[in-house]
Amino acid sequence: MRGRPRDAVVLVAAVSLALALGACGKAAESGTAVRPVSPPTPGRPTIGLLVPDSTTPRWDRFDRPLIERRIHQLCHDCEVRSVSAQGDVAIQQQQVDSMIIRGVDALVLVPVDAKSMRPAVEKAYDARIPVLSYDRLAQGPISAYVSFDGKEVGRLQARALLRAMGHRSAHDRGIVMINGDQADPNGVAFKKGALSVLTGKVRIDKSYDAAGWRPENAYADMSGAIAALGPHRIDGVYSANDGLASGVIAALRANFIRPIPPVTGQDAELAAIQRIVDGEQYMTVYKPFKPEAYTAAEIAVALAHGMGPGPVARERVNGHVPAVLLRPIPLTVHSIEKTVVKDGMYTIDQICTPQYRSACERAGLMP
Repeated sequence: MRGRPRDAVVLVAAVSLALALGACGKAAESGTAVRPVSPPTPGRPTIGLLVPDSTTPRWDRFDRPLIERRIHQLCHDCEVRSVSAQGDVAIQQQQVDSMIIRGVDALVLVPVDAKSMRPAVEKAYDARIPVLSYDRLAQGPISAYVSFDGKEVGRLQARALLRAMGHRSAHDRGIVMINGDQADPNGVAFKKGALSVLTGKVRIDKSYDAAGWRPENAYADMSGAIAALGPHRIDGVYSANDGLASGVIAALRANFIRPIPPVTGQDAELAAIQRIVDGEQYMTVYKPFKPEAYTAAEIAVALAHGMGPGPVARERVNGHVPAVLLRPIPLTVHSIEKTVVKDGMYTIDQICTPQYRSACERAGLMP
């Protein structure tokens, strides 16, 4: 193995630490049998980190720096080559090709499109480079998967939406669903989880799948729903994440709908937290990025040293791929302080800018 003895000691400690992380749930589709990884050739271990875009705040603000930091903590000699696909599948496929040519020892991949990235994953497999699929489950022969329980995310959003709309009959509660991109297995899982709770308890008057997770698509879909249904028939909106929620809320405001009906979200983006404080968005789902990123870094370092993902990966996706599935947390205005503030994701000052100062005072968030 390439790593120094001190790296091996750190790896053992990392696996022990990671075992303490809570894992739960089940997941769905992946690929074929996983080939055992080969020990790396002598030299400096190199890990490729491929994120899908730079428009979703979490990748550059949280995931990428957290993964890089933890890799360097665990493996002082490791090099991280980090790139963004800018939302383009072809670019990400080329980036994988480049990583293979450069001879990286492991890849951490957040696929732009899970299905379209399968040939690239297979190329890495043929080059004996293990691929850790991060947050989104790529198709193909991946060596490990780290994410949150996607169906539980959808269930949490749906339960919160039902609570916000009050106890009325299904006939009297009409909603619009703005689902995520169905080319993303996470988008599929969120939708399935939400429908398992919502079906039979509300009228789903309109349902859309927002391609590319783009807020502008959510805006267009929501505008179409308002035009078709009228402004008074929408009692709630299921929105699969915070970016889509921003488009939904912009459409509601543009059509002068007041008060804004309950809108769900996911990712606990700062703008979404501020909308929740201000009463425009009802809830989001908080997925603590640090344990997800740190777990991925620990597994990536092990893979880069020719080892398996270790006992931390206690779950299995598609029956055989080792996985860590973490537990998501619902967040409303009443739980901001004990979640994102307590965990150091945002400070009160970051949330309570002058624009939101009075709303923060009403919510009891002022320092």
